[in-house]
Amino acid sequence: MPNSLRNRLSELATGFAASVLDAIRGASLDELLMESSGAPGRGAARSASRATAGGPRRRGGRLPRRSAGDIAEVIEHIVGLLKQRPTGLRAEQIREELGLQAKELPRPLKDALDAGLLGKSGQKRATTYFVKGAGGGKGGRSASAGGRRARGAGARKTGARRAKRGRAAEKKETTTTTSVPQET
Repeated sequence: MPNSLRNRLSELATGFAASVLDAIRGASLDELLMESSGAPGRGAARSASRATAGGPRRRGGRLPRRSAGDIAEVIEHIVGLLKQRPTGLRAEQIREELGLQAKELPRPLKDALDAGLLGKSGQKRATTYFVKGAGGGKGGRSASAGGRRARGAGARKTGARRAKRGRAAEKKETTTTTSVPQET
């Protein structure tokens, strides 16, 4: 009796393995890549589509390495979106519009700011990004320029206070130091 059960299970397993192999042989390469990824959001086909702005969302984990071309493509999408919105958008709004993860956005935004494609106004979560020359922000000026001016004025005041303290310290030194007459 146990041998007949064992033989029956062996036949079923062999038949199942044969049908799985037939299904794999009949599938396209794209289907195989999508199914072989294991968890949603992993695999070569999905990671390639993640670099584009309209890719499917992934949860958690580390981002796949993006090429300079992938980042440039995301920057193009950001600039295109911001051209449609002359008053600008916050990073959170850009992320929602383009279907990106929060950790995908800082690098393209920084590169676009460094390249002079975008400007920004505000600080932290209130930072609004806009296409340079599109009239966004405070008169088209970036907040960092205004911040530098404010810090410069503050630094001058602080410097003046320090200089004043320095002069006061010098006066104290000169008044407390007494010279002893030397004998000749």
